[in-house]
Amino acid sequence: MKFFISDEIYEKCPEVSLGVLRYKAQVQPGNAPFLSVFESEIERLAKEYRLDQIAKRRHIASTREMYKALGKAPQEYRNSAEAMLRRIVKGNGLYHINNIVDTGNLFSVMSGLSLGSYDTEKITGDVTLRRAPEGTHYDGIRKSSINIGCLPVLYDSQGPFGNPTSDSQRAMLRDGMRDIFTAVYFFDASKEPEKAMDGLAELLREHGGAVNLRGCVIRPGDRTEGKEGICL
Repeated sequence: MKFFISDEIYEKCPEVSLGVLRYKAQVQPGNAPFLSVFESEIERLAKEYRLDQIAKRRHIASTREMYKALGKAPQEYRNSAEAMLRRIVKGNGLYHINNIVDTGNLFSVMSGLSLGSYDTEKITGDVTLRRAPEGTHYDGIRKSSINIGCLPVLYDSQGPFGNPTSDSQRAMLRDGMRDIFTAVYFFDASKEPEKAMDGLAELLREHGGAVNLRGCVIRPGDRTEGKEGICL
């Protein structure tokens, strides 16, 4: 499996990078010690932020700017980090899904970075981050058809399956031992995306039981569609 970023995405956002971690893990409900950490962090964030501050966080703001550049209204299609933080500040907390998704959500609200985790057995061929054509839809997780047109979207040979707002049902994680990859979206001049990815990897080891982790960061001008991609 190789990973690419399309030239169109680069042109709209020269500072874009895509972080990818691939690993194996037993997908299951989170254990009590992790859920205690999870809820403590949610409580802390609820006290730290006001609603009007969330959109100004660095990574959230840059994701919103990327949406605008691609033709999507960020206030109507909020990226997942922003949407979750808004739930937290409103006192609604976050759902408990499973150990991997919950760990990713914890990382996301702590960092302001949006991400998605996918079952690699449901992915066919290489993966490219590109702009979805206007009017594109897919069936979301716990949602009906989602309009993903004009969003930065992950595609494989079967079509679109993930974006920074909401992922599709096709590659969602179900319970059991899985081969997984997590993609993290950087839409700013982040000088140390590897540091953020190392932090995510540590969380996945500690709370998700992830093993055999390997990863990469695709940088601006580093790999483009049609050229050699990074293979994991």
